[in-house]
Amino acid sequence: MILGIEAGATESFTKPVTERDLLLTAEITGDHDPLHVDEAYAARTAYGQRIAHGALVLGLLSSTASRIAHRAIAGGAEGVPVSLGYDRVRFLAPVFVGDVLTAHYSVESIDPARGRSEAACEVVKADGTRCLVARHILKWVTESR
Repeated sequence: MILGIEAGATESFTKPVTERDLLLTAEITGDHDPLHVDEAYAARTAYGQRIAHGALVLGLLSSTASRIAHRAIAGGAEGVPVSLGYDRVRFLAPVFVGDVLTAHYSVESIDPARGRSEAACEVVKADGTRCLVARHILKWVTESR
Protein backbone atom coordinates (compact mmCIF):
# COMPACT_ATOMS: atom_id res chain seq x y z
CA MET A 1 0.00 0.00 0.00
CA ILE A 2 2.69 2.42 -1.07
CA LEU A 3 0.27 5.30 -1.75
CA GLY A 4 -1.62 4.82 1.50
CA ILE A 5 -4.80 3.66 -0.26
CA GLU A 6 -5.92 0.63 -2.19
CA ALA A 7 -8.11 0.07 -5.21
CA GLY A 8 -11.70 -0.03 -4.00
CA ALA A 9 -11.42 3.00 -1.70
CA THR A 10 -14.49 5.21 -2.04
CA GLU A 11 -15.76 8.62 -0.95
CA SER A 12 -19.00 10.54 -1.40
CA PHE A 13 -20.15 14.12 -0.89
CA THR A 14 -23.76 15.33 -0.94
CA LYS A 15 -24.91 18.90 -1.49
CA PRO A 16 -28.13 20.65 -2.53
CA VAL A 17 -27.69 23.10 -5.40
CA THR A 18 -28.79 26.60 -4.40
CA GLU A 19 -29.40 29.92 -6.10
CA ARG A 20 -26.30 31.20 -4.32
CA ASP A 21 -24.22 28.38 -5.82
CA LEU A 22 -25.16 29.45 -9.36
CA LEU A 23 -24.40 33.11 -8.65
CA LEU A 24 -21.08 32.37 -6.94
CA THR A 25 -20.02 30.02 -9.74
CA ALA A 26 -20.83 32.76 -12.26
CA GLU A 27 -18.66 35.22 -10.29
CA ILE A 28 -15.77 32.80 -9.83
CA THR A 29 -15.67 31.54 -13.41
CA GLY A 30 -16.86 34.67 -15.20
CA ASP A 31 -19.53 32.57 -16.93
CA HIS A 32 -22.62 34.76 -16.73
CA ASP A 33 -24.46 32.98 -19.52
CA PRO A 34 -28.17 33.76 -19.10
CA LEU A 35 -28.94 30.03 -19.09
CA HIS A 36 -27.29 29.99 -15.64
CA VAL A 37 -28.21 33.38 -14.18
CA ASP A 38 -31.33 34.78 -15.90
CA GLU A 39 -34.53 33.05 -14.84
CA ALA A 40 -36.71 34.76 -17.48
CA TYR A 41 -34.29 33.85 -20.28
CA ALA A 42 -33.88 30.25 -19.09
CA ALA A 43 -37.67 29.82 -18.83
CA ARG A 44 -37.85 30.25 -22.63
CA THR A 45 -35.28 27.51 -23.32
CA ALA A 46 -35.79 23.77 -23.71
CA TYR A 47 -34.85 23.39 -20.02
CA GLY A 48 -37.60 25.72 -18.79
CA GLN A 49 -35.39 26.98 -15.98
CA ARG A 50 -31.79 27.86 -15.17
CA ILE A 51 -29.24 25.05 -15.20
CA ALA A 52 -26.14 24.78 -13.05
CA HIS A 53 -22.73 25.39 -14.59
CA GLY A 54 -20.85 22.24 -15.56
CA ALA A 55 -17.92 23.56 -13.52
CA LEU A 56 -20.12 23.60 -10.42
CA VAL A 57 -21.21 19.99 -10.90
CA LEU A 58 -17.66 18.82 -11.66
CA GLY A 59 -16.34 20.86 -8.74
CA LEU A 60 -18.24 18.67 -6.26
CA LEU A 61 -15.74 15.92 -7.03
CA SER A 62 -12.97 18.06 -5.56
CA SER A 63 -14.27 17.27 -2.09
CA THR A 64 -14.23 13.53 -2.69
CA ALA A 65 -10.74 13.57 -4.23
CA SER A 66 -9.44 15.63 -1.31
CA ARG A 67 -10.94 13.20 1.20
CA ILE A 68 -9.32 10.25 -0.58
CA ALA A 69 -5.98 12.08 -0.65
CA HIS A 70 -6.08 12.84 3.06
CA ARG A 71 -7.07 9.27 3.86
CA ALA A 72 -4.02 8.20 1.84
CA ILE A 73 -1.80 10.54 3.87
CA ALA A 74 -3.23 9.09 7.09
CA GLY A 75 -2.48 5.64 5.64
CA GLY A 76 1.20 6.45 5.12
CA ALA A 77 1.42 8.06 1.70
CA GLU A 78 4.31 10.45 1.31
CA GLY A 79 4.36 13.66 -0.67
CA VAL A 80 1.73 16.15 -1.70
CA PRO A 81 -1.37 14.77 -3.44
CA VAL A 82 -2.28 16.80 -6.53
CA SER A 83 -4.87 16.37 -9.24
CA LEU A 84 -3.46 15.68 -12.68
CA GLY A 85 -6.93 16.18 -14.09
CA TYR A 86 -10.27 14.72 -15.00
CA ASP A 87 -10.53 12.70 -18.21
CA ARG A 88 -13.56 11.74 -20.28
CA VAL A 89 -15.85 14.19 -18.47
CA ARG A 90 -19.41 13.85 -19.71
CA PHE A 91 -22.44 15.89 -18.64
CA LEU A 92 -25.38 13.52 -18.89
CA ALA A 93 -28.31 15.47 -17.46
CA PRO A 94 -29.03 19.08 -16.51
CA VAL A 95 -28.84 20.15 -12.88
CA PHE A 96 -31.34 22.67 -11.49
CA VAL A 97 -31.58 24.81 -8.37
CA GLY A 98 -33.00 22.56 -5.66
CA ASP A 99 -31.48 19.33 -6.96
CA VAL A 100 -29.59 17.38 -4.32
CA LEU A 101 -26.40 15.97 -5.80
CA THR A 102 -24.07 13.27 -4.54
CA ALA A 103 -20.55 13.04 -5.93
CA HIS A 104 -19.07 9.51 -5.86
CA TYR A 105 -15.35 8.73 -6.15
CA SER A 106 -14.04 5.16 -6.44
CA VAL A 107 -10.33 4.35 -6.73
CA GLU A 108 -9.98 1.72 -9.43
CA SER A 109 -6.24 1.42 -9.91
CA ILE A 110 -2.98 2.24 -8.15
CA ASP A 111 0.38 2.69 -9.90
CA PRO A 112 3.02 2.82 -7.13
CA ALA A 113 5.91 3.22 -9.58
CA ARG A 114 4.40 6.43 -10.98
CA GLY A 115 2.84 7.53 -7.67
CA ARG A 116 -0.63 7.71 -9.20
CA SER A 117 -4.14 6.49 -8.69
CA GLU A 118 -7.04 6.51 -11.11
CA ALA A 119 -10.67 6.75 -10.05
CA ALA A 120 -14.13 6.47 -11.55
CA CYS A 121 -16.26 9.49 -10.66
CA GLU A 122 -19.92 10.32 -11.01
CA VAL A 123 -22.41 12.88 -9.78
CA VAL A 124 -25.95 11.65 -9.22
CA LYS A 125 -29.23 13.42 -8.38
CA ALA A 126 -31.28 12.25 -5.39
CA ASP A 127 -33.68 10.50 -7.81
CA GLY A 128 -30.80 8.41 -9.22
CA THR A 129 -30.26 10.39 -12.43
CA ARG A 130 -26.58 10.43 -13.38
CA CYS A 131 -25.56 14.01 -14.18
CA LEU A 132 -21.84 13.58 -14.77
CA VAL A 133 -19.26 10.85 -15.23
CA ALA A 134 -15.47 11.22 -15.39
CA ARG A 135 -12.11 9.65 -14.63
CA HIS A 136 -9.69 11.30 -12.19
CA ILE A 137 -5.91 10.96 -11.95
CA LEU A 138 -4.30 11.76 -8.59
CA LYS A 139 -0.52 11.96 -8.15
CA TRP A 140 1.68 12.16 -5.07
CA VAL A 141 4.53 14.58 -5.71
CA THR A 142 7.53 13.78 -3.53
CA GLU A 143 10.24 15.94 -5.11
CA SER A 144 10.45 19.62 -4.33
CA ARG A 145 9.61 21.75 -7.35
